Amino acid sequence: MENKTLMTDFYELTMAQTYFNEGKKDEVVYFDVFFRKNPFEGGYTMSGGLQETIEYIKNFKYGEEEIAYLRSLGLFNDEFLNYLKDLKFTGDVYAVPDGTAVFPNEPVLKVKCDVITAQLLETALLTNFNHGSLVTTAAKRITSEANDNGRKIPVMEFGARRGRGIGSVIEASKHAYVGGCSGTSNTLAGMKYGIPVLGTMAHSLVTEADSEYEAFLNYAKSNPNNCVFLVDTYDTLRSGIPNAIRVANEYLKPNGYKFKGIRIDSGDLAYLSKEARKMLDQAGYPDAQICLSNGLNEYTISELLRQGAKIDSIGCGDNIAAAKERVGGVYKLVAVEKDGEVVPKIKVSDDSVKTINPGHKTVYRFYDKETGYALGDVIALADEIIPDEKYTLVHPTETWKQTTITNYDKRELLVPIFKDGELVYQEPTLQEKQAYCEQEHKSLYPEVTRIAKPHGYYVDLTNKLRELKEELIRLHKAPKEDKPKEYVKK
Repeated sequence: MENKTLMTDFYELTMAQTYFNEGKKDEVVYFDVFFRKNPFEGGYTMSGGLQETIEYIKNFKYGEEEIAYLRSLGLFNDEFLNYLKDLKFTGDVYAVPDGTAVFPNEPVLKVKCDVITAQLLETALLTNFNHGSLVTTAAKRITSEANDNGRKIPVMEFGARRGRGIGSVIEASKHAYVGGCSGTSNTLAGMKYGIPVLGTMAHSLVTEADSEYEAFLNYAKSNPNNCVFLVDTYDTLRSGIPNAIRVANEYLKPNGYKFKGIRIDSGDLAYLSKEARKMLDQAGYPDAQICLSNGLNEYTISELLRQGAKIDSIGCGDNIAAAKERVGGVYKLVAVEKDGEVVPKIKVSDDSVKTINPGHKTVYRFYDKETGYALGDVIALADEIIPDEKYTLVHPTETWKQTTITNYDKRELLVPIFKDGELVYQEPTLQEKQAYCEQEHKSLYPEVTRIAKPHGYYVDLTNKLRELKEELIRLHKAPKEDKPKEYVKK
């Protein structure tokens, strides 16, 4: 297995050497992973990338090749490099499971360990979360819109050729499956993860042959149990569909094979699909399915269905595996241990959105007992007790915005992944992750999950955390002569 431990920004290593030289290698710190804005201007994000993070931490070790490379740079002392040789993860990780609905500014993963290891993990943890969450969210937005009056239309992920490198698209297929896709065109991802593999044909098979009819017939003879014909190479209605029906009549049906359907990849998909449905039904193939593709996203799918398009399945590539957005997760130091005390730390910015929530924290989600819908989240300090009967949600900055909730259940979102360096988390199967992701999406109000101008979701701070944050801001923003020497825990 390839050693990926050096998958880190170089400054993490120079910072790590600084900590080492200053005698801080045993200092215990707390880091949070969170993000500041939902992608796609949406109302939610579906988390992903935890499985990759687990594998990275399990295999976190500087081998001889990695140490030799770092030594060749001439920037690291022997004492530090010898320290790296024996370095392994011995700390704690808490995270939300893959497929969890998450929101801006709340911790989705937290790390507690020595400062050097914590720093060196940053890049990989962010890469995994950002990519996994982006693809899972894109897939969930698309698959949730592929719903024709309660009929769930399967969405096939076709993005292998559109992604950003082989490794990226293999993982994208997995995340897309968690987000609700029915399968993938990526055969390697199918083998590696047990995802159903799906596919039809390309236009080249048609243009290579002497005629469209000949191409379809040859394909049927070679793939009689998987006959979905791509009918838009020349003329969808005058040529493609008639030739597909002809092959079905002359070869598939007489030989006892089922005509599975057609795929349309260009043109006015709403009009063509409706006409195609009429032609297939009139020819005696009401069960032949119509697959639509051609750069579809959640908005075009919604509009096609509004226009009465006849869709039995969807192929979607670019807008899942190569989604033109980002999650933008960040990794911030929030606390250090000194003399047995957890001392909160804060980054203060003139841009209020970049002022972080300090301290060792956790996140609770409230659910309406009657409807099951999620009412909101609250970020709390780890030692706080959240009441079971009544709670007032208060906006983190606009404190006049408040709502009191009762008759709720609550759930702590962050679950233990590693304890004292040992993996304690049982990884669910992909099928279990997909079902969980669907459940999470359904637990959100439709106003939150709608694709256009969604309603905001409550993510609030406890009074104790908000007061701590305000106190630390005052401390760091005070004139130099007025600043206390350090924050004293109350």
